[in-house]
Amino acid sequence: MRSQALVVVLAWALAAAGAAARAATDPLLRAIAAAPAGATVEVAAGVHHVNLVLRRPLTLLGAPGAVLDGGGRGDVVRIASPGVVVRGLTIRHSGRRLTPMNAGVFVERGARGAVVEHDRIVDSLFGVYLDGAEGVQVLDNVVRGITTLRVPDRGDGIHLWNDRHCVIRGNDVGGARDGIYFYISPDNLIADNRIHDVRYGMHDMYSNHVALVGNDSFRNTAGYALMSSDHNEIRGNVAADDDSYGFLLNYVTYSTFTGNRIERIVDTVDDASGIGSGQAGKGVFVYNSEFNTFDGNRIADSTIGVHVTAGSEHNEVFGNAFVDNRTQVRYAENVAEEWSRDGRGNYWSNYLGWDMNGDGIGDVPYRPDSGVDVLLWKYPSARLLMSSPATLLLRYVQRAFPVFTPPGITDSHPLMRMPRALTRKSDGKPD
Repeated sequence: MRSQALVVVLAWALAAAGAAARAATDPLLRAIAAAPAGATVEVAAGVHHVNLVLRRPLTLLGAPGAVLDGGGRGDVVRIASPGVVVRGLTIRHSGRRLTPMNAGVFVERGARGAVVEHDRIVDSLFGVYLDGAEGVQVLDNVVRGITTLRVPDRGDGIHLWNDRHCVIRGNDVGGARDGIYFYISPDNLIADNRIHDVRYGMHDMYSNHVALVGNDSFRNTAGYALMSSDHNEIRGNVAADDDSYGFLLNYVTYSTFTGNRIERIVDTVDDASGIGSGQAGKGVFVYNSEFNTFDGNRIADSTIGVHVTAGSEHNEVFGNAFVDNRTQVRYAENVAEEWSRDGRGNYWSNYLGWDMNGDGIGDVPYRPDSGVDVLLWKYPSARLLMSSPATLLLRYVQRAFPVFTPPGITDSHPLMRMPRALTRKSDGKPD
């Protein structure tokens, strides 16, 4: 045991001596060590093989072509002080260990007000990891994960844990596990980010009073996975060409969804059978979520426009456009819901009613689901009888005698024309 302990001590001493030697010879490390608090340290062009720990307020400014390479060990840059700015650098090649959250830039709890901006962070397990700091700004960075790893073995592009009053804006994130993941991180603004080629573009857990504004998600498994949160504002975002879900809500309450565009969320089809899974392709999936407001959203060209289930009640839905979804709404609850407010409902591309007085509101209520639809959703095996005389008769009876129609969604004031703001298709696809 003594010999093993001696070996460990010697190894630590050699490592410390090597780090001290590098600090004495590397111009960048010497400049950082000599810089007073508040100084700007310019990183010269070229590749710098470093693992930096910034322990006092500094601005680290990269000249064109400046690269910080972590050599596949630990964090490339670790911010341990308030008032640090890391700007204009290529930061690459972090360690690959998930337990210590190896990152291109790791922001410690005490690094209040840190700024990470205009950097290119690539080949890193986590791009930027915020570990409990307040008031951090992550702005206009390009972040790429380690795409040679399996998705579960990757970190997130930008990860927030217990962080408040942060601004995450203008970043381009791809090739990570989740694009932007925020956990127990309330009161943050996440805006104008482009996220692609990840699992979940945005992944929210237990984070309240968060504003998601103007973000674009494309080519992800799901665009926005929002879970166990309340009083959030989700406004002006795009989810386009994601595989399974545009917006996935699980126990989300008292939140507003306004002016979002969810398009081309299509069920994956098996090449051999030509049959989809039936579980994907949902523009909006609402699970156990109540007291939310959906206003002015465009949900289009998807396998299912909105799927509502698991006790999702008391949501207000009005002023939206449901356009050319294969199934506009899948609702299998046992409670009747009205999807209009103050005499204004939604636009439905398959509405066949009329407007005799020309007020722009349909004279006949729109009901997206029949009792047969509900039966087929509850008992998928019944699809074998979809074209049978009995099923056709049941559909006729329900149309002729609405008293036999089970509780479901009714839009009593459907819009005859799509709201002008919702006519334009999303531009969420890559340039």
